[in-house]
Amino acid sequence: MSPPLLTAAALYTTLSLLTLLAFARDKRAATRNQPRTPERTLHTLELLGGFPGALLAMPLLRHKNRKPRYWLVTLAIAAAHAAAWTIFVIVTR
Repeated sequence: MSPPLLTAAALYTTLSLLTLLAFARDKRAATRNQPRTPERTLHTLELLGGFPGALLAMPLLRHKNRKPRYWLVTLAIAAAHAAAWTIFVIVTR
């Protein structure tokens, strides 16, 4: 694997872990009636590359499952990343 792809993989992994932890923290705050993490913050983490962590956290932690709009935005972010990587692969061939 080339160094740029290794860097990208490391970033996606790190941001996914951070996003998963942010979901866990928000879920814990929700159950304890404490201040919550804004959805905008969670979506920003997803947009920066943490969407795999979010897609894993949502069913695993049973968090944000009843919010169709949240799911749609998360799926749109994942689709945007997939499209960007597809374009990158086509252009760099």
